[in-house]
Amino acid sequence: MSDWIRTLEGTPAGHDLALALALLAAILHALFGALQKGKHDPWMARSAIDISYAIIAAPFALFVVPWPEPHMWIIFIGAMVIHAGYKYLQAMTYSRGAYTVVYPVVRGTGPLFAVLGAMVLFDEHFTAGQWVGLATLLAGIFGLAAYNLRYVIVARDTLVQALGYAVATGAFVALYTTYDAYGIRATYDPFTFLAWFFMFDGFFMPLIMRRELLALTRAEAVPLFKRGVLGAFVAFFSFGSILMATRLDKVGEAAVLRETSTVFAALIGWLVLKERVTKAQLGLMTLIAAGAVIVEMMG
Repeated sequence: MSDWIRTLEGTPAGHDLALALALLAAILHALFGALQKGKHDPWMARSAIDISYAIIAAPFALFVVPWPEPHMWIIFIGAMVIHAGYKYLQAMTYSRGAYTVVYPVVRGTGPLFAVLGAMVLFDEHFTAGQWVGLATLLAGIFGLAAYNLRYVIVARDTLVQALGYAVATGAFVALYTTYDAYGIRATYDPFTFLAWFFMFDGFFMPLIMRRELLALTRAEAVPLFKRGVLGAFVAFFSFGSILMATRLDKVGEAAVLRETSTVFAALIGWLVLKERVTKAQLGLMTLIAAGAVIVEMMG
């Protein structure tokens, strides 16, 4: 499969596959966020997910895929530092705001920074039409933030803090998107990066939450780690899809298309988490998705 992936890089077929992978990542990332924001504390939920995907990834990293080239070790260290910052900010965000409030801001702020980062690192440039699409997406994001700031009642006392953390988390989303795209392109076999990344990435949150994890009773641990295992498989396909998309095609476009996840997040928040979504909020989230579609159509 690795050889097949390499033959698709930079081709029209690779572009189509990258599009499909970015949209798959959008759906799964909305589900991944909901798993952290559900009935368990976001810090504990993330810890259970990380432990699960590190354990699952370890045998693949150690015994299946080729070992990383020497230059990859420093790249992995950089990735772990960036993802640690992202996870910390994400947990702070989810613990302070309603999912339908903070998720669109997190996921919508990231593309602007990702597009700018791709310009610098990969010499990618948007067309005029794509900038219109990005502006449309950002209009939906900031309109949604303004609406939520005025009308949302859930977690109102921490809403301003939550939105601030959400913007910061979005910046880290862009940072890890561009950095991981660099990392997965720096190794011969893309699955080497994916397997070793997931194995290494599973250590930070469990270390932070080690006391709370050790204090769990069996009755508490079983449902938490059931969610953790489910989240691990969602993470493999969600993060794996977007990383593979950035290897196959343009980083900026993949980053923007993934943010159609805001629409799926709204549906999850409304149908599963029982959070109220107004017509105005749904319309603004649709505007975000429309911006992503324009970016793809005008590319």
